[in-house]
Amino acid sequence: MDAQYLTIKELTDAVGGDITPRMVRHYHTLGLLPPAQRSIGNYRLYTPQNIQQLQRIVALKQQGFQLSHIQQLLTSDSGIDLSPSLMAQLQQQYQSVIQQLARLRHTASALEGILGRDGDCQIVQAEAIAQLKLLEVESQDRLGELEGLWHHLDGAIDCHPEAFKESLQYLLPDLSSRSEIEIDLLSQLVLACGDVSLVNFVRLSGDAIAAAREALSNGCRIVGDIPAVTATLDRTRLAHLNCQVETLIDDPHITGVVEAEQAFWQDKEWLNRLHQIPARSILIIGYAPSVLMAVCSALERGQIKPALVIGMPIGFSHAPAAKRRLMAAGVAYITIQGSMGGGLLAAVAANALIASLLEKPDCHCHLKQNDE
Repeated sequence: MDAQYLTIKELTDAVGGDITPRMVRHYHTLGLLPPAQRSIGNYRLYTPQNIQQLQRIVALKQQGFQLSHIQQLLTSDSGIDLSPSLMAQLQQQYQSVIQQLARLRHTASALEGILGRDGDCQIVQAEAIAQLKLLEVESQDRLGELEGLWHHLDGAIDCHPEAFKESLQYLLPDLSSRSEIEIDLLSQLVLACGDVSLVNFVRLSGDAIAAAREALSNGCRIVGDIPAVTATLDRTRLAHLNCQVETLIDDPHITGVVEAEQAFWQDKEWLNRLHQIPARSILIIGYAPSVLMAVCSALERGQIKPALVIGMPIGFSHAPAAKRRLMAAGVAYITIQGSMGGGLLAAVAANALIASLLEKPDCHCHLKQNDE
């Protein structure tokens, strides 16, 4: 066989992942891959170009695109001029995914209602499981029995305060590979939003905790993007550390992501102030994705040298892109992948690091974790 060609097995090995020869043949049938050349023995032959084509299909599939959508994307004359029909199909798929997430959220809530019971609710938890085993739902009217069960469980929670840390022990994924400080940070973020799945989207560089502790110990400047972020910081502990707080877009009328984004674009003074922040500062971006994008640009040009960037702006296109850029900028960072985030979570992350330094100044668990 000519050395310039690959067999179907060599093609799948080159692409890797879970791709199989059977899937490749299926993609040929659907028209996702062009017809392959044939050997004298009628075996399919592939080129390096076919590897790129298959990698593109696999990448789009991993992102959740349906095969019919991938076919339209790959066969369109221009990736910019998308057809209205394709956009309508993608929107329909998006709504379907959101509905699935809503159903999964309901399921998660039901499980949290049982698994998240602290020690004082253990008897009620056992009773709930026993009643669920006996539950008979024969018609829509009998669904009221299930609602009655939850009301009964809810009636047992007004006799003691909720033990959040105890509940999290049953709900958090296995974090045994994380340092004690990182586990506390993740726990605080979950408690700030009530979504345990957030743990799967939090990203922090290996040096983030060490960089934060060093900067805070040296009385660094803390710079937040808008007043709603800096107002949530623990000023008492920061004063104890001799850390000053500064607001980048210092306008009390800006309280959300829309106003923050517009203000940053309308007044170039905010960009000038960003370029003037002291070296080894901690930047906390909780709202405007354009601010985080400007931070990344300044980092890449060497115009600013912060110790840590907590980048958690909200947004559906700019924010995810800004976060990906932050993770590649070569600076210590803490972020949340995708559109999730917000000023409260950004401030909670900062406050968790501040508290851990004062409460456990001699803790070096994060350094041991990085060495492993």
